[in-house]
Amino acid sequence: MTDLASKECVPCKGGVPPMTPEEIEPIHHALGHSWSVVNAHHLHKEFTFPDFATALAFTNRVGEIAEREGHHPDIHLSWGRVGIEIWTHKVNGLTESDFILAAKIDKAL
Repeated sequence: MTDLASKECVPCKGGVPPMTPEEIEPIHHALGHSWSVVNAHHLHKEFTFPDFATALAFTNRVGEIAEREGHHPDIHLSWGRVGIEIWTHKVNGLTESDFILAAKIDKAL
């Protein structure tokens, strides 16, 4: 499978089904399993940092990636921690773009 981080997120126009668990498994494997797949619905990952400023800087990098890709995760910032959840809201589940965004976020570390 092509390196996920080198792909671009494709805007979802809706009307397509979310990925099935069988479709999720190989792309989750390609991502490296550092992200949790929760109920075959969304991706989740916790990042830890030595302080608030570093966590905030990472959050800002994630925001820049999200804007560039046109795909926006839920971001939870606290002291030394950033939690990220990703799913495609228009299909209420996962698409390939969610995994692409996750891979790009991993590269932002």
